[in-house]
Amino acid sequence: MTIPTIPDQMFILILVIILALVIIIIVFQWRKVAQAKTSVAMLDKEIQLKKMSMVEKDIESKRLMDNPIPLPQDQQDSLKAIRQSTTDVRNEIGYLHSEINERLARLEAQTEQKKLEKMLKEIEAKEKKLNKQK
Repeated sequence: MTIPTIPDQMFILILVIILALVIIIIVFQWRKVAQAKTSVAMLDKEIQLKKMSMVEKDIESKRLMDNPIPLPQDQQDSLKAIRQSTTDVRNEIGYLHSEINERLARLEAQTEQKKLEKMLKEIEAKEKKLNKQK
């Protein structure tokens, strides 16, 4: 058995240090991956809980809609008046949208007609000019 020389000992020391660094890096990366998996699992559980909460709220609102609470006559009349005024406003909005669209279409058609008439006059003027040259 030979006694390792100083350069051999330095080489072994450097290898041990590099190996230790690699092991430390691997351990840290493994911990990060484990923490990430845990975080993903927690987020998944939170999403599932939120979905369940939303479904429960939806079911509750549908139940309330299906079983309306009886209101006094004056409140029912008030709701009916509000619904009617909302319907009237929607009808008025629909009418105004239609009228605006019709006027816009007419304006576009008139503009197009004027452009075409102008082009026709220009073409006729050019034709006259060409006919005079012949």
